[in-house]
Amino acid sequence: MVKKAEVEDTYAEAFEGIFTRMIVTADDKEILRKAAEHATATPSIVIGRVEGGIEKWLSKKETPDKREGVILQFWGGIDSKKPFSESLKKFEIEFSYRIRQDILVKPFTAIFDATPNAEGKIDMMERVGHCGDGYEWVEKRFGREVIVVPIMVPDFIIERFLGYARGVMGANFWVMCKTREALRGVGEKALEAIHKIDGVITPFDVCSAGSKPETRFSWIGPTTNHPYCPSLKKRLGKESKVPESVNYIPEIVINGVSLEAVKRAMKAGINAVLDVDGVVKVSAGNYGGKLGDYKIYLRELFS
Repeated sequence: MVKKAEVEDTYAEAFEGIFTRMIVTADDKEILRKAAEHATATPSIVIGRVEGGIEKWLSKKETPDKREGVILQFWGGIDSKKPFSESLKKFEIEFSYRIRQDILVKPFTAIFDATPNAEGKIDMMERVGHCGDGYEWVEKRFGREVIVVPIMVPDFIIERFLGYARGVMGANFWVMCKTREALRGVGEKALEAIHKIDGVITPFDVCSAGSKPETRFSWIGPTTNHPYCPSLKKRLGKESKVPESVNYIPEIVINGVSLEAVKRAMKAGINAVLDVDGVVKVSAGNYGGKLGDYKIYLRELFS
């Protein structure tokens, strides 16, 4: 019998971000998969861009146009030192790149709004609709106002107004593993459990590189969280925070439409890995409370 791993008495820091949630549809699953994966790939918030993720796949019965579908989320940062409108404009510009370069260019794709409790709407005409070079038009389809963008494989469809709201991003937990087999088991079980929760994404899935805010190389952005690097145990000596038997520390990052959704996802993910053979402990990344707007205490998730 495998002994359940310890949940450390610590907390994850998370912070507020802007998100939009959309349904993408296509004629077939392969085109849809490529559109979803390409659009939600790098870059990310840590280098001042946007990050995205696949929330869940949809059946034909669940989409506005009755085709294969997927729910995607895109997230942008909020600069507390500037008016919110500036952060929102930057977010609009950045996620529009993802739509234009990774979804519009895939044959027979369409995008529909799926943002719950939207705080506001972004008009997609300026940065996506005008890809039609002035020949685009607006009409009603599937009970929604959409922009039809004429392209060489006709045509791209996007709902004219996509909602945005503020949610919680950067929540995380770390899983301290003895073996590669444990690492693989953690990835499979944690992601499967988390993706059953509505409203959340894992923008990096299983992440091998947790970061810290302090760095000697400011032009890079966040750099490695060196006290938690197993390969540095001997070099760092007492400064190392890696337990003796631990050789791998994957991080699972979660963004969600609400704090409640994020907490449910964290609980589900942690629960799923506690009995994986070779898992020693579950912990989390925090920065002494200096970085995040929220502190999510791991043990409180189970109280």
